Amino acid sequence: MKSIHLVLVLLMIYGSSYAQQNQAEITHYVFPEFTNGIVLKKNGIKHNALLNYNSLTEEMVFEDHGQKLAIIEYEVIRIDTVFIKDRKFIVLNGKFVEYLDHSNWKLYVEYKCRVKDPSKPSAYSGTSETSSSGPLSLFISNGTIYEMNLPGNFKAEPYFYYWLNKNGEISRFINLRQLRKLYKGKEDLFKEYVKDNDVKYTNKQSIIRLIEYLESNQSL
Repeated sequence: MKSIHLVLVLLMIYGSSYAQQNQAEITHYVFPEFTNGIVLKKNGIKHNALLNYNSLTEEMVFEDHGQKLAIIEYEVIRIDTVFIKDRKFIVLNGKFVEYLDHSNWKLYVEYKCRVKDPSKPSAYSGTSETSSSGPLSLFISNGTIYEMNLPGNFKAEPYFYYWLNKNGEISRFINLRQLRKLYKGKEDLFKEYVKDNDVKYTNKQSIIRLIEYLESNQSL
């Protein structure tokens, strides 16, 4: 009995470890799995679907009878908001971005991804990125790119941009330095807050709190 119990425990540990490793591979989708969501169209009609966002193709993808399909451009322009879990996405410049709601200003997150092939070193002893005319185009053409895991040794590296909408003007920033430029006259406030609060570009909540601070305080 003790040996059986030990085997079961080991299997549970192995299964948990495998699941975590498998989940870690899912990097070209925003969510670790397709999730029940709602597509709200501009005419008020709602559609329920299993949804996820593919940051490599930059498309909202839905699952239908086991098939993963991207929402086509013709339909994208007719969509108002996509709700997945407690998050919402809108269309900005023809692409879906996550909408972080705020009363006086709005912050959007544009999810992107690059793919590297570890088996092909670059000229600088790094890893080479796939191009649209290389293996990546093959993944797209055969539908592999819509699966949760990429084949072979290809590694997906997700990243994102921010878009800030304030006073009716939308500006993109890809690092803290660019965000600081959007708040001319408040550079001292910016530097002080970032230093005291260890603001990280990749931490969305810390970016939100930084903007809230800048919006609610006058320059020194």
